[in-house]
Amino acid sequence: MTTPSTPSSTTAVLVIDMQNDTVHADGAYAASGAVEHAQEQNVISNVGSVLDSARANGVQVFYSRIVVYPVAGLSGNNAPIFNMLAPDTFKLGSWGAQIVDELTPEPEDIVLDRTRMSVFNGTSIDNMLRNLNVQKLIVVGAWTNMAVEHTVRDAADHGYEVTIVTDATSSLSAQWQEAAVGYALTNIANISTTAAVIEQLKG
Repeated sequence: MTTPSTPSSTTAVLVIDMQNDTVHADGAYAASGAVEHAQEQNVISNVGSVLDSARANGVQVFYSRIVVYPVAGLSGNNAPIFNMLAPDTFKLGSWGAQIVDELTPEPEDIVLDRTRMSVFNGTSIDNMLRNLNVQKLIVVGAWTNMAVEHTVRDAADHGYEVTIVTDATSSLSAQWQEAAVGYALTNIANISTTAAVIEQLKG
């Protein structure tokens, strides 16, 4: 006999690239505008609030980090973004690649490393979500117009109902953020806020 799924068991939260090099004031991209926008968005605190609610309501949490391995050319140079990542940022095992202290994963959280933009390209997240009978994915993290957008599009193509949390995501600027959540993803995902998602998780 199959036990009917509860809302919590069919939903998961995915945290993308909340790493020191991405959003920390001492990270590699601090001068790019990324840290300033993360602070404007209060993104670390808002992601933390989403995670607290997810854990309190039995919702599985996944993290994904982008990492650079110490092999010249391994990240590729087929797109400008991969040149941007290598060779001095997100080094595997470095402080820059680590998730920010405020969002340190709990023992029951799943942490997946990757070398591509989308979490669905280079990790086993799709198999894991299907094994858990997850149908809805709540996405938070950085940067919205890069790894987050890539992942949200792939998640939708894989059949998941996706929610992107506008104030628990950040980018290089408010303009890049608006390009993603105000235009590019409006027909791909549900666009929500931290407060609304917390209420959803409670339900």
